[in-house]
Amino acid sequence: MSDKGETRTVAETQHETAQLMMPQHANVLGHVFGGVMLSMMDTTAAVSAIRHARKACVTVSVDRVDFREPIHVGDLVIMKSSVNFVGKTSMEVGVRVESENLVTGVRRHTNSCYLTFVAIDRNGKPSPVPAVRPETADEIRRYDAAKERREVRLKERIAESRA
Repeated sequence: MSDKGETRTVAETQHETAQLMMPQHANVLGHVFGGVMLSMMDTTAAVSAIRHARKACVTVSVDRVDFREPIHVGDLVIMKSSVNFVGKTSMEVGVRVESENLVTGVRRHTNSCYLTFVAIDRNGKPSPVPAVRPETADEIRRYDAAKERREVRLKERIAESRA
């Protein structure tokens, strides 16, 4: 599923960003709002999608997001993303979120999620993207798992359209 036979490695799509959580990011308990985290995940994933497609990309879905542990004001949030799987015009991007207490140095994996993006051409229509080439054992595992998730999503979309 390639744009003119072109491929890109997973490594070429990787992005990492970090942001210090401040009071404006938090609720009355001092925990960072889930919406703040979702926005940061979407932005981080968009960088990977655009880096892969080299075109404008839009978010079309976000898989289940479970907030396993609270992130606190003063924590450094680190987000890592990469393209896991590519269809004709769509890409699944995985995001891993970690929280670091800068005083103690302790890092916690707080959540992960998968977002699907579609590349868009100048007319706002879906546009073909290059294939992704996983190289490491971990990248291949993530590619295979993403392929299975894609098949489930497509089956769910068909079932929903019949309802």
